[in-house]
Amino acid sequence: MDPTLFAAHSEPLADNIIAFVIVKNNESSYQESLKHIATMDIPNGYTVNIITVINARSLAAAYNSAMCSSKARYKVYMHQDVLLLNRFFLHDVIRIFSSNAFVGMIGVCGCSKLPPSGVWWEADVKYGKVLEYRGVFRDLSFSEVNNDVQFVEAIDGLLMVTQYDLPWREDLFNGFHFYDTSQCLEFRKAGLYVAIPRQMTPWCIHYKDENYQLSINEYNTARMIFLSNYSYVTSNLQTIKTSI
Repeated sequence: MDPTLFAAHSEPLADNIIAFVIVKNNESSYQESLKHIATMDIPNGYTVNIITVINARSLAAAYNSAMCSSKARYKVYMHQDVLLLNRFFLHDVIRIFSSNAFVGMIGVCGCSKLPPSGVWWEADVKYGKVLEYRGVFRDLSFSEVNNDVQFVEAIDGLLMVTQYDLPWREDLFNGFHFYDTSQCLEFRKAGLYVAIPRQMTPWCIHYKDENYQLSINEYNTARMIFLSNYSYVTSNLQTIKTSI
């Protein structure tokens, strides 16, 4: 595979640069996330950059802006309320990407096949794990990944790590929902796999705001846009192999 095939830049991506992309609207959560990033062990010869986006009108637009501004081969798109626990996180993702050029994106939880609703957590078969905090800690553990990685159709947007640049669909999603599931299917359409790695313990905490209230109207509007644009994709995807 020619890695430049999927790049959004005129020049090749830099194989030794890792960029963390974070959309910020809460300084306290953002700073706590940075503290955890600072504890990561950086592989020899690699450089880590932090790209912060503020005043984002949508996650897809923010991620496109950050993606086009960085020549990093590896980009870690993560919510500001995600705290990394795995000190060797960077080693693990680089090892997975380096050993399989067809793995385009990695996440920590998702589903093997999207249900008709388009909502990944309503799927019959889910994989991965994450430690969630919303007043109390809750260990969200789904089916175990028994091999190095499990290939899936969609992952949750709390943490999405890529080794290729594909445009995020800001033309469709102007808010904060379904930017993640649509991107998974864009990778699959490009012939790339989306994967969840084996985690002995959760790689991260999702520190959810207790006061956050989901706008059902906004969510369902995005879901209808997703279904109207991607139902044909899910029905026509080739059967993917399960793991490596």
